[in-house]
Amino acid sequence: MNNTRRIKTFIGAMMLAAVITAGYATFLSHALHTYFALAVMVLAAATSRMKVKLPGVNGNMSVNLPFLLTAVINLSAAEAVAITCVSTVVQCWPRKDAKFNPQQMTFNVSMMAFASCLASLIFHGMLRGEWAGMQWSSSTLGLALATVTLFLGQTAPVAAIVAVSEGKAAGQIWWSLAHLSFPYYVVSAGVTTMVQAVSSHLGWGLALAAFPVMYGIHRSYKLYFGRMAETPRPEVQARAARAGG
Repeated sequence: MNNTRRIKTFIGAMMLAAVITAGYATFLSHALHTYFALAVMVLAAATSRMKVKLPGVNGNMSVNLPFLLTAVINLSAAEAVAITCVSTVVQCWPRKDAKFNPQQMTFNVSMMAFASCLASLIFHGMLRGEWAGMQWSSSTLGLALATVTLFLGQTAPVAAIVAVSEGKAAGQIWWSLAHLSFPYYVVSAGVTTMVQAVSSHLGWGLALAAFPVMYGIHRSYKLYFGRMAETPRPEVQARAARAGG
């Protein structure tokens, strides 16, 4: 099987997984939170354009994760998937001079839909006591598990498809993605906790003031990764030294 066929097969499998989980989530979803969902969708879409190029990896990172987590833990699974899909389309939509890549768009939307749907189903299933008959007294552990689910659901498929398309080791690619992006997932979980605390006392409208926080994080990551990209890695410096000697 050649590379092109492998990539198409992998994307097809990702699409199937997304459709199955989203269909199941829609079947389970009943209560809707229209205004809250629309507000989170707008903010998730807006912050999805705040992207940071990851050094040494063919990909970028968007700072909309806290709003996706907010959707996962506050809204129904169907609403969380809808918000994730819309923000992913906005994130991946090419700029004026770039060419639209439908294959890449399909993969990204499917991957994000599957990850957010799985996180939502796990989180709400745990709160309802469906996992091992346990009822959580706090949503803290549920939020941690939802964050880990999103982390693995987003990084593992990306590492896999890059490995298939470029013929590299998936484990090495995943580690490159993981050690760069994991701190951001931890920060995002903290911001989501802050949103939860504020919304429980002052209402969800004021909690959406997390937008400026995410803009600050975006600027910080952009500066940090920019400096990393400009700093030669040790192996590059060693090759330069050998060439100069």
